[in-house]
Amino acid sequence: MLDQHVINSHYSRAGRLVSWGASVAVLLLAASLALAQYPGQIAKPEDKDKAPVLRAVAVLEWTGDLGKPKKARLIPLTVFDGQDLQDGDIYMARPEPLALAGEVEYELRRAGKNIGLFDVENSAQEEGMWVGYGTWKPMPAPKPEVVKAPAPIEDEDNDRPVLHRKHQSDNSGKTGGQDSGGPTLHRKDSDDSSTAPAPDPDRPVLHKAPESSDSGTQASTDNDRPKLQKKSEKTEDVGHVEALPAISDPDRPRLIRGKSEDTGPKVTPSLMGLPKDLEQAVAVSDARNLPEHPWTYEWANPADELKLKAMLEDQARAALGLTPAAAPAVKTKAVKTTHGKTRLTLPPLPAPLMDERFQVFELSYGAGATLVLSAHTDAPPAQQKFVTLIAQPDLYGGLLILLKNVTDAAHLDDTPRMRLIDAVDAESDNRGELVFELRGATQRRFVLYRVLRGQATRIYQSVPGTFGAGVEAQ
Repeated sequence: MLDQHVINSHYSRAGRLVSWGASVAVLLLAASLALAQYPGQIAKPEDKDKAPVLRAVAVLEWTGDLGKPKKARLIPLTVFDGQDLQDGDIYMARPEPLALAGEVEYELRRAGKNIGLFDVENSAQEEGMWVGYGTWKPMPAPKPEVVKAPAPIEDEDNDRPVLHRKHQSDNSGKTGGQDSGGPTLHRKDSDDSSTAPAPDPDRPVLHKAPESSDSGTQASTDNDRPKLQKKSEKTEDVGHVEALPAISDPDRPRLIRGKSEDTGPKVTPSLMGLPKDLEQAVAVSDARNLPEHPWTYEWANPADELKLKAMLEDQARAALGLTPAAAPAVKTKAVKTTHGKTRLTLPPLPAPLMDERFQVFELSYGAGATLVLSAHTDAPPAQQKFVTLIAQPDLYGGLLILLKNVTDAAHLDDTPRMRLIDAVDAESDNRGELVFELRGATQRRFVLYRVLRGQATRIYQSVPGTFGAGVEAQ
């Protein structure tokens, strides 16, 4: 049997170990909770004043002419905070998102080139998403270059003759007749009035203003003295009260008749639904003045573009079921008729691609071509099929299909059709992303795809928005 003193000592040490282990567990738990509150890299004290430079990307939709829209709306897409792409529809919403705050200016671009400016004046929720309203302005004219005048050339030739003016001290003791033969002007003496001509009464006479003893009204001749700008009478900011007839109580409230002044922001007409003449362009807002980055690919041989386009069109027809994928090419044959004449049979024409849109981009400096084609079949709207392809040329002269989107009018709610808008640099890294609109039967959303290393990856998808009631969509 163990001694009671040993047992008590054993339990005492065990209790201390348990309490020490519990304390360590509490400290570890507190440390983990503290780390959970600050995910990522912890900012240094000297980085507190360095705010990230934000870059917002949006899509402007309008009807009317370029630069003079009848109706327009701005749909925010993303806001890059320096590390990640944030959803522009909800980023810092109070209640409107930061991308649609008042006086935010966007640069409108097509294929990377500026086509105008859009100033946001107010915003509202429309068709399930935030939209902004404002004014389309032209791009400011570039400032002319100031040509500096050339510096004066210093003459180092000491043997060149130099003309000097004669000093007054040299002829101070000489008379006028000893200097030169030119005429000499003499000052009239004040007391010589006998030879003065009679004054002309009709001749105007200038009179000197009398000097005033008041220093406040004396004209100042100090050019360095600061001057106050005169306040315009039109901008008078002084309250005044006019007496009203037949009213004895001055504290009685009164209603002012007439039209009230418009102190709120200008509200432009709202663009509802998806009209047939809807135009779209990407918009970028960045605090930095970055140079333009065109996304158009320049072909070394224009024949290569026609060849790759024809190959991509064949891929689109095969995806739409217009041409069998492995159908052999039809050859031209000579057929003899009953009258002994020869008739040539031509191969059948390929099926037409309606509303075809074909664009080629260079999404980074020195990169290859990225081809995008979208079209639909020639059929009634309820039976149409849609296709969108993203491809790049391979090393063997063929095409590598990176993305294929195929759908029909009966399944647009499940698989919406992809409509290319443009390319845009969403993360300010001189690399372009492709902006698409996913348009379904009753809803639509916007997506961004990054094409890199032979893959097309979706990096952003907006919240869905609904169509306006009673507006025809195409």
